[in-house]
Amino acid sequence: RMKSNEKEVEELKLIYEIIGKKWNLLIIKTLFEKRRRFTEIRNEIPKLSDRVLTERLRELEIYNIIKRIVYARIPVKVEYELTKKGRDTAKIFLEMKEWNKRNL
Repeated sequence: RMKSNEKEVEELKLIYEIIGKKWNLLIIKTLFEKRRRFTEIRNEIPKLSDRVLTERLRELEIYNIIKRIVYARIPVKVEYELTKKGRDTAKIFLEMKEWNKRNL
C-alpha cells in the first residue's frame, strides 16, 4: 500500500510526463486556439521536427489530451483537436503564463 506522499509523487510524475515533456505545452497551446492539421502545428512551432511532433501527438492522444480526426476522402485529411481533458490541461498553461508575468 502506498503512503500518501508516495502517491502524490507518482501523480506529479504522471503530470510532468504529460505537460513537462519538451514541446507538449506548445502543442496543447496551439490546439487551444483551434483544430489544426499536422503542418499547421509544425508551422506554429518552428524548431519542432516532424519526427518529434509525430511522437508527441501520439503520446498526447494516448493520454486523451488530443483527438485525431480522420476524414475519409482522397487525399485523406487528418486534424487534431483538444479533448475536454486537453482543454483543462490548456488552462494549466494559461495559469503558468500568468504566474510567470507576476513573478519573473
